[in-house]
Amino acid sequence: MSKKNMSVMVGGTLTCALAIGFFMQRGETAAPRNLVPELPAKIQQVVLKPAVSFEGSLAPAPLMTADVATQADMQNLVLASSRAPVMISPSLPENPNRAQNQVQASAQGSAPPADPQAPQAPQLGCNVTATATPGEFAMIALKVSAPCFPNERLTVHHSGMMFTQVTDQAGDISVTVPALNDRAVFIVAFGNGKGTVAIANAPDVHKYDRVAVQWTGDLGFQVHAREFGASYGESGHVWAGAKTQSESGFVTRLGVSDTHLPRMAEVYTFPSGTTLMSGIVALSVEAEVTTENCGRDISAQSLELRDRSSLRIRDLVLAMPNCDAIGDFLVLNNLVEDLTIASR
Repeated sequence: MSKKNMSVMVGGTLTCALAIGFFMQRGETAAPRNLVPELPAKIQQVVLKPAVSFEGSLAPAPLMTADVATQADMQNLVLASSRAPVMISPSLPENPNRAQNQVQASAQGSAPPADPQAPQAPQLGCNVTATATPGEFAMIALKVSAPCFPNERLTVHHSGMMFTQVTDQAGDISVTVPALNDRAVFIVAFGNGKGTVAIANAPDVHKYDRVAVQWTGDLGFQVHAREFGASYGESGHVWAGAKTQSESGFVTRLGVSDTHLPRMAEVYTFPSGTTLMSGIVALSVEAEVTTENCGRDISAQSLELRDRSSLRIRDLVLAMPNCDAIGDFLVLNNLVEDLTIASR
């Protein structure tokens, strides 16, 4: 079983104070109010050697979404004059001592202080906007437009889950995110504090069980689900690198790894409220031993939305094997509980 190097994440909530005045969590480790904290369970760790060759692209984010609501386009504004307005400072009475001060400053070899500059005119068309459109499987199509931030790193926050994205040359991003709340609030934050908020309703979110793991950096975490007795490599083995897709659950990978301090997340979704199948979905979190994480402690968080209950979050710290085990996989069998599925 081959696994791709995945990237990492520290759990918790990031302080994000955006200029538009929206609220965010007050610290990296503060849990959102609607989450029920749970003490970490004792983790069973097993180191596996790669055995099965398994190739494939990441599971595509399913779903066709509805049309995105349009917002005001500041670039369509037309000024009455083609010339930008000029700020004119009021004239002040001449200071009789000014000329003498300038002469003294020149004699001493220093320049007189410059007059204060007029404030710059506001730059039009640089608003950061975002839309969130609900789709199938309680997934949300998030689109961000930031014309003045091309190729810029940003962080998306949603119900305690965080992941990084990078805008394209036009300053846009488009990503499909599993909703973790029926009132799905998304906060988009750039590194300089600029950002915006988008909200969408996801009334069907409690028809789905969702288990997410998030981390910071290149830690190689992976979420694996073996549905109804499936073994590794079979069609019921669901993970981000699966060659074939399950007819039931799917894994969504969020975040861009090739950026500064990437925040990553993987979310497993199962339609527990509509399935005709019953049985056990075995869940595990695996971490590949790499040069980036070997021989040290690594951190992550799990987020679980199941059985129509509130979102639960747990912090995790793992001691990775030494660097002699590079290429092996640390299997965490009881980091998250298995799903017990009853047909509807």
